[in-house]
Amino acid sequence: MRRRLAALASLPLFFLGSAAQAASDDPVGDLIMSVVTGVLPAGPGWNLKATLYHAGARGVGALDSLGCKVVAMRTVAVDHNLIAKRSVLFIKETVGLKMPDGSTHDGYWYASDVGSAIKGQRIDLFTGSGAHSMGAVHGLDLSSLTAVKVGEFKGCPPG
Repeated sequence: MRRRLAALASLPLFFLGSAAQAASDDPVGDLIMSVVTGVLPAGPGWNLKATLYHAGARGVGALDSLGCKVVAMRTVAVDHNLIAKRSVLFIKETVGLKMPDGSTHDGYWYASDVGSAIKGQRIDLFTGSGAHSMGAVHGLDLSSLTAVKVGEFKGCPPG
Protein backbone atom coordinates (compact mmCIF):
# COMPACT_ATOMS: atom_id res chain seq x y z
CA MET A 1 0.00 0.00 0.00
CA ARG A 2 2.79 2.41 0.90
CA ARG A 3 4.52 1.75 -2.44
CA ARG A 4 1.32 2.60 -4.30
CA LEU A 5 0.88 5.81 -2.34
CA ALA A 6 4.52 6.77 -2.95
CA ALA A 7 4.09 6.09 -6.68
CA LEU A 8 0.92 8.20 -6.79
CA ALA A 9 2.62 11.01 -4.87
CA SER A 10 5.46 11.10 -7.39
CA LEU A 11 3.16 11.44 -10.44
CA PRO A 12 2.75 15.22 -10.16
CA LEU A 13 6.55 15.59 -10.14
CA PHE A 14 6.77 13.46 -13.27
CA PHE A 15 4.18 15.58 -15.07
CA LEU A 16 5.67 18.86 -13.87
CA GLY A 17 9.05 17.76 -15.17
CA SER A 18 7.50 16.93 -18.54
CA ALA A 19 5.70 20.27 -18.66
CA ALA A 20 8.91 22.14 -17.89
CA GLN A 21 10.66 20.28 -20.69
CA ALA A 22 7.85 21.12 -23.13
CA ALA A 23 7.75 24.78 -22.09
CA SER A 24 11.29 25.33 -23.35
CA ASP A 25 9.96 24.82 -26.90
CA ASP A 26 6.89 27.01 -26.33
CA PRO A 27 7.60 30.76 -26.58
CA VAL A 28 3.98 31.69 -25.79
CA GLY A 29 4.02 29.47 -22.71
CA ASP A 30 7.31 31.04 -21.66
CA LEU A 31 5.75 34.51 -22.00
CA ILE A 32 2.74 33.49 -19.93
CA MET A 33 5.05 32.11 -17.25
CA SER A 34 7.05 35.34 -17.32
CA VAL A 35 3.86 37.31 -16.64
CA VAL A 36 2.93 34.96 -13.80
CA THR A 37 6.41 34.95 -12.24
CA GLY A 38 7.41 38.53 -13.12
CA VAL A 39 10.60 37.30 -14.82
CA LEU A 40 11.42 37.89 -18.49
CA PRO A 41 11.70 34.77 -20.66
CA ALA A 42 15.07 33.08 -20.21
CA GLY A 43 17.75 33.26 -22.85
CA PRO A 44 20.39 35.60 -24.12
CA GLY A 45 19.31 39.21 -24.27
CA TRP A 46 20.50 42.27 -26.17
CA ASN A 47 19.95 46.01 -26.23
CA LEU A 48 19.67 46.78 -29.92
CA LYS A 49 19.26 49.64 -32.36
CA ALA A 50 16.66 48.96 -35.00
CA THR A 51 15.88 50.07 -38.51
CA LEU A 52 12.85 49.23 -40.60
CA TYR A 53 12.48 47.68 -44.02
CA HIS A 54 9.55 46.93 -46.29
CA ALA A 55 8.78 45.12 -49.53
CA GLY A 56 9.15 47.43 -52.47
CA ALA A 57 12.29 49.06 -51.06
CA ARG A 58 15.31 48.90 -53.34
CA GLY A 59 16.97 45.49 -53.00
CA VAL A 60 14.27 43.99 -50.78
CA GLY A 61 12.79 40.80 -52.18
CA ALA A 62 9.86 38.70 -51.12
CA LEU A 63 12.10 36.02 -49.59
CA ASP A 64 14.33 36.07 -46.53
CA SER A 65 17.84 34.60 -46.28
CA LEU A 66 16.35 31.17 -45.48
CA GLY A 67 14.36 31.21 -48.72
CA CYS A 68 11.10 31.75 -46.83
CA LYS A 69 8.47 34.40 -47.51
CA VAL A 70 9.06 37.48 -45.35
CA VAL A 71 6.24 38.03 -42.87
CA ALA A 72 5.04 41.53 -41.99
CA MET A 73 5.69 42.47 -38.36
CA ARG A 74 7.30 39.06 -37.68
CA THR A 75 10.49 38.81 -39.79
CA VAL A 76 13.62 40.41 -38.38
CA ALA A 77 17.03 40.68 -40.02
CA VAL A 78 19.94 40.09 -37.67
CA ASP A 79 23.71 39.85 -37.63
CA HIS A 80 24.01 36.07 -37.51
CA ASN A 81 27.33 36.44 -35.66
CA LEU A 82 25.41 37.90 -32.71
CA ILE A 83 21.94 36.36 -32.99
CA ALA A 84 21.58 32.97 -34.64
CA LYS A 85 19.24 32.63 -37.59
CA ARG A 86 16.11 30.68 -36.67
CA SER A 87 15.98 32.36 -33.24
CA VAL A 88 12.61 33.38 -31.86
CA LEU A 89 13.02 36.81 -30.25
CA PHE A 90 10.76 38.54 -27.77
CA ILE A 91 11.02 42.32 -28.22
CA LYS A 92 9.03 43.79 -25.35
CA GLU A 93 8.75 47.27 -26.87
CA THR A 94 6.73 45.87 -29.81
CA VAL A 95 4.01 44.35 -27.63
CA GLY A 96 0.75 46.12 -28.44
CA LEU A 97 1.70 47.37 -31.91
CA LYS A 98 -1.03 47.04 -34.52
CA MET A 99 -0.59 44.04 -36.81
CA PRO A 100 -1.56 44.13 -40.52
CA ASP A 101 -4.68 42.04 -39.75
CA GLY A 102 -5.76 44.51 -37.04
CA SER A 103 -4.76 42.32 -34.11
CA THR A 104 -2.26 43.33 -31.45
CA HIS A 105 1.41 42.31 -31.63
CA ASP A 106 2.55 39.84 -28.97
CA GLY A 107 6.24 40.84 -29.18
CA TYR A 108 7.50 37.74 -31.01
CA TRP A 109 9.79 38.11 -34.04
CA TYR A 110 11.59 35.50 -36.13
CA ALA A 111 15.27 35.93 -37.05
CA SER A 112 15.17 34.64 -40.60
CA ASP A 113 16.88 37.39 -42.55
CA VAL A 114 20.21 39.20 -42.73
CA GLY A 115 21.29 42.45 -44.33
CA SER A 116 24.58 43.92 -45.43
CA ALA A 117 24.14 46.89 -43.06
CA ILE A 118 23.02 44.75 -40.11
CA LYS A 119 26.21 44.40 -38.08
CA GLY A 120 26.64 43.97 -34.34
CA GLN A 121 23.84 45.16 -32.06
CA ARG A 122 21.49 46.18 -34.87
CA ILE A 123 18.33 44.60 -36.20
CA ASP A 124 16.03 45.38 -39.10
CA LEU A 125 12.29 44.88 -38.60
CA PHE A 126 10.20 43.96 -41.65
CA THR A 127 6.97 46.00 -41.60
CA GLY A 128 5.18 44.81 -44.73
CA SER A 129 4.51 46.02 -48.24
CA GLY A 130 5.26 49.65 -49.11
CA ALA A 131 6.55 52.57 -47.08
CA HIS A 132 3.09 53.13 -45.55
CA SER A 133 3.49 49.84 -43.62
CA MET A 134 6.09 51.54 -41.43
CA GLY A 135 3.31 53.54 -39.80
CA ALA A 136 2.59 50.54 -37.57
CA VAL A 137 5.76 51.25 -35.59
CA HIS A 138 5.28 55.03 -35.44
CA GLY A 139 6.24 56.20 -31.98
CA LEU A 140 8.54 53.25 -31.28
CA ASP A 141 12.00 54.31 -30.05
CA LEU A 142 14.20 52.42 -32.50
CA SER A 143 17.40 53.57 -30.80
CA SER A 144 16.96 51.13 -27.92
CA LEU A 145 15.01 47.88 -28.14
CA THR A 146 15.35 44.94 -25.77
CA ALA A 147 15.38 41.51 -27.41
CA VAL A 148 15.49 38.19 -25.59
CA LYS A 149 15.98 34.86 -27.33
CA VAL A 150 13.08 32.68 -26.23
CA GLY A 151 13.43 29.76 -28.59
CA GLU A 152 14.22 28.51 -32.06
CA PHE A 153 12.04 27.59 -35.01
CA LYS A 154 12.35 25.03 -37.77
CA GLY A 155 11.32 25.51 -41.37
CA CYS A 156 9.89 28.92 -42.18
CA PRO A 157 8.55 31.44 -39.67
CA PRO A 158 4.78 31.31 -39.13
CA GLY A 159 2.89 33.85 -41.14
